[in-house]
Amino acid sequence: MRERLTDALYGLGWGTVNKLPEPVAAELGRRIADLAWKRRGKGVLRLEANLARVVPDADPHRLAELSRAGMRSYMRYWMESFRLPSWSAERVRTGFAPQDRHNLEEALASGRGVVLALPHMGNYDLAGAWLTTAMNQPFTTVAERLKPETLYDRFVAYREGLGMEVLPHAGGSAFGTLARRLRAGGVVCLVADRDLSSSGIEVDFFGEPAKMPAGPAVLAVQTGAVLLPATLWYDRSPVMRGRIHDPIEVPTTGTRAEKAAAMTQRLADAFASGIAEHPQDWHMLQRLWLADLDRRPRPPAESSGMEKP
Repeated sequence: MRERLTDALYGLGWGTVNKLPEPVAAELGRRIADLAWKRRGKGVLRLEANLARVVPDADPHRLAELSRAGMRSYMRYWMESFRLPSWSAERVRTGFAPQDRHNLEEALASGRGVVLALPHMGNYDLAGAWLTTAMNQPFTTVAERLKPETLYDRFVAYREGLGMEVLPHAGGSAFGTLARRLRAGGVVCLVADRDLSSSGIEVDFFGEPAKMPAGPAVLAVQTGAVLLPATLWYDRSPVMRGRIHDPIEVPTTGTRAEKAAAMTQRLADAFASGIAEHPQDWHMLQRLWLADLDRRPRPPAESSGMEKP
C-alpha cells in the first residue's frame, strides 16, 4: 500500500505540477517545504545533523535557518523536476549557468571520455538536460532501483525523455557499459557523494570518515577518461548556478586501488568546497558519515519517501 501511494504521489506531481503557472508552482513548493520543516520529521532532523558538520560553528538558530532554506531548495528541485519535461529547449539552455565551463569543453575536446561526478546539490536533472541541449552532448547515467518497480520506470522514462541513457544501479552490468561509453569518447554523469554499495572508498569529509562510491575514480583509472567534479546551487534568480571544477588527474604512482582512493579523496574535497559555500543546496537527508550509519543491512533499492534518486 505504501509503495502504491508513493508511486501515485510522484505520478500526481508529474501530471499536475507541470500544468501550474510557474509562480504558483514555486509558491506551492515553498509552502510544502515550510510545512515539512515545521513538522521536524526524520529527514529534516537528519539534514540539520549533516549541516552541523558542514557548518560546525553554527548555533541552533543558524542551523534551523539553514535547514529551512535547505528544505526550500529541496522542494525547488522537485517543482523544477516535475515541470522540466514541458520546458522549451531555450528555457533549458538558459536555465543553468555553470562557472568554468572551459573545463568541460576542454575535456570533451580531448576525446578521452568524461566522467562528471556530482553531489546531491541543486538539480542535477536540469544540469543533465542542459548538457544534452546547450552542449548537444548525450551521456549515460545510472539510476537507483526504487520500489515499487513502476516508480523506477517513471524516473527512467523521465530522464530518458530529457536525453539521457539510464542504466540500473543494481545488476552488475552497468560498470562495463559505462566503461565502453567512455572508451568511445562518451560522457558519463554520476551522483557520487553517497555510497550505495559495499565497495565504497573511505574518505575524509568535513573532518570525519565517510564512504563515497568508487565508480567515478575507477572508471577514470581504467579507461583514461577525464574526471570532472561539478557542484550546483541556487540563488534568488530562476537560473541554477554551478561550477565545473578542475579535472582530477590519475596519480602517476601506486596500484589501481591506491590511485582510485587518492582520486576519490580529491573528489570529496571538491564536493566539500562547493557544499561549504552553498550548504543550503546540499540535499542530503540521509545518513552519510560512518559514525551515523546504521550497521543493520538495508536493501539499497528501498525508498523512504521523496529522496532524490
